[in-house]
Parts: sequence; C-alpha cells; structure tokens
Amino acid sequence: MTSGLVYVQGDSCDSGIATLEEKEDSDCQDEDSTLENNSGDDDSSSSDSESGSESDSDTVADEDESSKELEDKASESNCVKAEFNTQQHCECCRIQQVQQEQITPRRFSRGQFWLQLDAEGVYQCAVTGLIFEVTKAAVIKYSLLSWSKFANYIKEPWIVGGPIYDVTCTSTSVLTSIQFPHALCLNDRLSDTTFKVFHFKNNGPEFEGSIDHSATHVKWKVSSLSPVGPVLQNGDPVYYHGVVLLYKAVNDHPSLSFRVYVASNNDSFIKDVSKAVKLSGKKFIKIEKPPCQKLLQRGKKYRLISEPEAEITPEEIEFVDDSLLKVKSYIEVYLEQPVELTLSLMELDSEETVWKAKLRECDWIQQIQNDNEQRRRISVSKRRKTSNSLSEEEFCNKRVKGNDTTDGMTVKTVLTDKQLMTLARKMGKDWKVIGIQYLNLSIEEIEQIEAKEEDINMYKCKMLRKWRDSEKNMGTAQCLYGCLNGHTSHEVIETLKGFLEQTQAHEETA
Repeated sequence: MTSGLVYVQGDSCDSGIATLEEKEDSDCQDEDSTLENNSGDDDSSSSDSESGSESDSDTVADEDESSKELEDKASESNCVKAEFNTQQHCECCRIQQVQQEQITPRRFSRGQFWLQLDAEGVYQCAVTGLIFEVTKAAVIKYSLLSWSKFANYIKEPWIVGGPIYDVTCTSTSVLTSIQFPHALCLNDRLSDTTFKVFHFKNNGPEFEGSIDHSATHVKWKVSSLSPVGPVLQNGDPVYYHGVVLLYKAVNDHPSLSFRVYVASNNDSFIKDVSKAVKLSGKKFIKIEKPPCQKLLQRGKKYRLISEPEAEITPEEIEFVDDSLLKVKSYIEVYLEQPVELTLSLMELDSEETVWKAKLRECDWIQQIQNDNEQRRRISVSKRRKTSNSLSEEEFCNKRVKGNDTTDGMTVKTVLTDKQLMTLARKMGKDWKVIGIQYLNLSIEEIEQIEAKEEDINMYKCKMLRKWRDSEKNMGTAQCLYGCLNGHTSHEVIETLKGFLEQTQAHEETA
C-alpha cells in the first residue's frame, strides 16, 4: 500500500483549508482553454508536449520577467494550506508520514503550474500535493480544472474523489505515475475502497484502474496525458474531510450578509466556489477560518446555527458533493446589525457540532484593508505609466485640469471641520469599513481615533478629518464624493452634492 505524505510548509500557516483560489485570480477561463487545446491520445499528447518542450526555454525566457512578480508572490504566500493539514489532525486517519522531495512550481498565466525535474525520482508539488514519478529529467505542466465540465460522464456508481487536473509532459513515457490527493477519510475502509481514475480523451472518457491508494493519495500509472482525476464507487457510508467557506458581502449597508458553502476539501470544488463568487455581480471578501473539526458524511443533514440569532436560509442542508454541478449550493446568513457572531454546523441525527467559528469585525476589516492596499498599488502603477507616457508639462496640466472642475463645478475648496461633522452625523455604523476600504485609512489609524472615549459622531468626524488632512489641498467635497459615491448612504451623497453646489455658487460670486 502506497503511503500518502503529510506536510506543512511554513510555520505561519493558520488555516488548514486547501485554497488554491488565493493564487487563481486570473484563471476564470482556463478550463475552456485547456479543453480546447488538450490532446487526447498517446501520439498527439506526446508530440504536442515534445514540440512544446522545444520552445520551453524560449517561452520561459520570454515569461521570466512577467512571471517574476507572480513567483515572488507565490513564494511569500507559500505556507501551503493543503488538505493534508486537515487529514493530519483527523482522529480517524492514522497517516504514516513519508518524505518525498518537494518542489515549488513556477506559476504562469491562466493558472498553469510548471515543474522542471532534473533527474529520475519521485517529487511532490508543494502547492497542489500532486506526486510525480519520472524516469529521467522532465518538464511537467499542469492546471486545475472543474469537474462540472465532465458532469455528463460521471454517472452512478461513480462519484468524485478529489480534484481533476490537466497534465502534460515533455515525453509521456518519462512520467510513469501520478498520485492524486483525495478528500476522503477511509478509516478502516482503506482496503475496501475502489478507486479509479477518470481520463478524458478526444474519443471520450475512460475509467482506468489505479495502481494503489493510501489515506491521502490515489496512484495511477500514466497511459497518456489529458484531463485526469480520481473517482470512486459510491459506497455507504462515504466520509469527507470538509471545509466551510465563508464570504462576506461588502456594500454600504450597516447589516451583515454572508454566503456559507459546506464542501469537501477538494481543490476543484473550492476553485469553482471562488469563481462563482467573483462572477456573482456582487462584491465579497473571503474570511479564513479552520476546516471542519469532524468528518462530513454523504447523505447526512446538517444545520447552521448562529449566536446571536440570524436569518439563515436554508435552515438545514443535506451534504452531497456538488463538484459536478455548475451552480453550487450555499447558505445565506443575514443580520440587520453588525455584531460579532458565532456560527456552528451541527449534524441533525447526532446533534454533534462538526464545525464552529467566531466571526469578529477584524476578520473582514483586515481583508478589506488588504484588498484596498492591493487596488491602491495597482492604481499607483497605472498612474506611473500614465506619467511616464506624458511630458512633465502635459502631466501637470492634466492634473490641474482634472482637479479644478468636474461637471462644471469647481473643487478647490477644502472641506471644513463643520462640514465634516455634518457628514459624520449622517454616516451609519459602517463608518470604519468605509474609512478602511474607500478612504485608505489603516486599522491602526481607526484604533487611534477610538483610543479616547468620545461621542461616536466625533469618531466619524476625526476619521473624515484624517482623510482630509492626508489629501491636503485635495481634501475637497468633489474628491470625497468620488471616493464614496455608490458606497455610502444616499443621505451622505446628497449632503456632499449640497457642499459642491455651495462651492460652485461661491466661486461664481467671487
């Protein structure tokens, strides 16, 4: 029996959730592209890969500079949040740790991973958990796919067992085996479970036998290369290592609204959820919390409970693996007032709590701050490009023109303390979120404002004044209107419009 590997890279990991989505921001179309371009048989797969390998050095050279930033980001954030963390702490899984040589892949556009292996051996990808066995030096490329693309081919008695990948190699014969991570807890059913590998080719799908499986991986002898992933026969019961994915809606309302996804710890599923949230038309931020403390069982019903009580829809769900569905099921949690809350997931039959997490204001404020900082860096980069493309005189003239008027209204007058207090009285309880997300204030600055016990309106006024002073001569009603329009209450926006009209009338009189 092939033993799976348990690993944790980096001591700073504080979540066990397998979240490749954190590194997949630019790959919303990678599955379609991969399927359109993938080869389906030995000869075509091999020839495509070999022709690709001839240009590998050129491609890498061309992409080195553009991928440098991605690689740096990956190396900085590569405390790997892998599914093996979950299994390592599973009471049912007694995993024998087997050390494989770990390699951190390079990452390119459209979510593609790239490994250059220098000699014969067995290597594990430090991001995905995939294990490759090669007979000599090779270049392997692979990308995470969605199972929903193959939903028409996965029928009973087969169910999804783990993520699906598209894999290519410089030569198919060099890559002898691949071990795929799976999301199941096999407990004492390790020897009874029947795994196969779903292998999609141009002429259709095939279910190929696995060589072996362990508590963490399914081992497959490579026949040819194209989309491949582990499946298993639907047995009863089937237990999963689970995760609860939390997304908070970001808007100008003081209420709290969350999406809660209950899922197997399957990277393909988690990526699908991330993409669905991004394409939902609303703005969400992801809140990191630990995975399920207990196993999830296929077919069992679970209830989400909130303390204090919230509106929860639906109140209970039956757990099934939605990997094959394009639309993923989720639970909506809504509270009218922004308060700290505790969410718990309970199995109905046993009344056992399988997951529990405390949600604090700092959970989403920190995420908003990080998101805002990233957008600010992008904005600064764009401004630098703009300034470099114009002469110094042209750029200065453009700034002056942009600062002087908008829609015919002059904007030179800086907001007064009295005007800021008027705005403060009209702002809601989400003033801290607005300060961090839209006015570029830090959590530390908000905490400094709250350090002295004062009236809540004074806090809001000081927050607005902090922004005005940092903007210097740009701390105007027009500038604040641009920052807050669409993100705060109608009353605040109308008040700012009134200030603009007053400024315009004053300028015209002068």
